[in-house]
Amino acid sequence: MPFITFGKVDDIRNNYENEHSNNRRELWIGYCIAKHLKQNGHHVIGTSRNPSKSNDIDIQLIELDITSKESIEKLTDKLEEQNFSVDVLINNAGIAVNGCFEETTEDLARKQVETNFWGAISVTRKILPIMRKQGSGKIIFITSWGGLIGVPYQSFYSASKHALEGVAKSLRHEVKEFGIDVSTVEPGFFKSNLHNSFTLAPESIRDYDKSRTNALQTFDNSIENAPDPIAVAKTVNRIIYSKKPKMSYRVGKDGFWLPLLQFFNFNLFEMGTRRKFNLP
Repeated sequence: MPFITFGKVDDIRNNYENEHSNNRRELWIGYCIAKHLKQNGHHVIGTSRNPSKSNDIDIQLIELDITSKESIEKLTDKLEEQNFSVDVLINNAGIAVNGCFEETTEDLARKQVETNFWGAISVTRKILPIMRKQGSGKIIFITSWGGLIGVPYQSFYSASKHALEGVAKSLRHEVKEFGIDVSTVEPGFFKSNLHNSFTLAPESIRDYDKSRTNALQTFDNSIENAPDPIAVAKTVNRIIYSKKPKMSYRVGKDGFWLPLLQFFNFNLFEMGTRRKFNLP
């Protein structure tokens, strides 16, 4: 089936790529999804801010900056001119700002929401007319367990993912009559290079030093010791083939149990979360 994914399938920082071999790219969720879907017979088009720097990727890449309206319009105009059908849109691109709420600057917080939330929204708004015209389509938002619970020292990241969850739930109702399905995928911790590209808020308030260090170390350890992200890719593939996809797909142990525990016993959930992140 013709397929297009909007996400950073080549998302490895140059300094990290030089230090490690290209097999580390396998651990980026966007690339893992794109590669798995291609192996399963889908026509995959990925996006990148700099496609020319990723010539070694065996996936068709198109230039796209999801924070630029001009870039998004240029891409969608090209799709419409070529009468390209878009069967599946995967909103995967994003960044992670880590740090204390009080220390995170307004500029950093706005950058987090502009990228993770408004970037996905802007792309979706431009693709929807194509899907309505063809009378079918699937829109998949890769959110996070952080969009279902409050993650300490990731308050604005969590806010951006909660916002996507809310929009997806409402949008699902609005577009169902046009044959368009909307789903979210909420991964827990998976082995990736994400923690090597965190944007860290300035550490300016010493009162937070101990708990901040403990929480950030928990992120690093949890990602390093987590399973490979192939489970996320397989979940996306399952959604594509589903005739009646669900609204929400939680993937991984953390992604499944913690939101469930929060619903049934918040006090126990809160105690467990604070223990996991070594908070006093």
